[in-house]
Amino acid sequence: MFSLLYFWPQGHVRLWTTLLAWLIAAPDVLFGAEPDLTLKRAVELALAGNPGLAEIKARAEALAAVPPQAGAPPDPMLNLGLLWLPTRSFDVRKDDFTMLEVGVSQTIPFPGKLGLKEKIAEQEALAAADSIEEARLRLVREVKLAWWRLFYFDHALNLTADAEHLLQRLVDIAQGQYQVGQGQQQNLLLSQLELAKLKDERLELISLRHAQATQLNTLLNLEPDSPVNLPPEAEFKLPAIAGAKLQEKARQTRPLFAQHQKMLEAAKRKVDLAKKEIYPDLTVSAAYDYRWDTPTGQSRSDYLSLGLSVNLPIHAGRNQLKAIDQRHSELLQERYALQDEHLKVHGEIAAKLAEYEHAKERVALLEREVIPQARQIVNSLLAGYPVGTASFSDLLRAETTLFRYQAQYWQTLTRAQQTLAELSAAVGEEVGHDD
Repeated sequence: MFSLLYFWPQGHVRLWTTLLAWLIAAPDVLFGAEPDLTLKRAVELALAGNPGLAEIKARAEALAAVPPQAGAPPDPMLNLGLLWLPTRSFDVRKDDFTMLEVGVSQTIPFPGKLGLKEKIAEQEALAAADSIEEARLRLVREVKLAWWRLFYFDHALNLTADAEHLLQRLVDIAQGQYQVGQGQQQNLLLSQLELAKLKDERLELISLRHAQATQLNTLLNLEPDSPVNLPPEAEFKLPAIAGAKLQEKARQTRPLFAQHQKMLEAAKRKVDLAKKEIYPDLTVSAAYDYRWDTPTGQSRSDYLSLGLSVNLPIHAGRNQLKAIDQRHSELLQERYALQDEHLKVHGEIAAKLAEYEHAKERVALLEREVIPQARQIVNSLLAGYPVGTASFSDLLRAETTLFRYQAQYWQTLTRAQQTLAELSAAVGEEVGHDD
């Protein structure tokens, strides 16, 4: 190869050298490696392609087409008939009353019924639109929870790998000392046991991460076995949050409350409509009756028929009045449902806020006190062990304790982020520094 490059023109040498460097530096471009899935990107993918959300949107769009239909009057009826046809001869000219009738009829609902039906359908359609926003909140919450779980699993696996490396060093030290008669067999066995336990934990973490990645891919409408690579770092927000402010904000911004409020308005309209159903509807009709000439050729006069009819609510006690009772009960149901949702959401916000504050305090404690002290103990024992001032068992215990505290730190930190996601979904908007 060097001989070929030696006789190649100098410009071509530079060209191929640049190309070779680009091939080495950009394997992701060549082989289509998946980019890191950030939290923001995961949310965008879910909102764009989740089939469950698309189903709710389609339902809301279908309901949005209902109000014009509900407010439209009934279609007129076209009537065609052959009247007074003699059955002996079936002669249309023989009898004076035989005629061909063409008519139309139109039912006119009692004033106010159509308007109420349209307003009911409008409120239900608006409630369905609010259900889309509520579904978006739930979907974003689930995506964030799944993403942060994956983030924790990745950091836990990194911690496990580091701990395995350190324990393997201790195993090598214990084995070397035991072979030369300067160490005890129990030290070797203890270190090997701790190393085996870490390997078992790593296998469990890999299994949990695989299951969580599958769940996240399902939310993002991706293939279940698609690789999910998260960035090694993420932005952590641990803002101070005022609980009373969140409760008030939830009342104003949570789509669930707006949805129930619109269903309550629809229920009120249904009560009004049920009361109007007692009043009869009106049906008007008009018909033109054509008569054939007599068998002798004498002309017969045609007829014009006009009609007016109403329905008589003679069974109102078993029909319309019972419907009014039914609508009143449904109205109470909607009121109680709205009150119940307020209590549930306010309780959820209070519980999640307490959980968040606890996690926030624990993160600070682990980061500022517990882990630095545990690391200082490990460093002290590592310095004292070679000169015989520290025991092997103490060093091993200190190493495992440091590992546990580090794992707890990442677990608590990610749980705090998950709690923020749950609070955001409960409030109806992103919970951040301005809260």
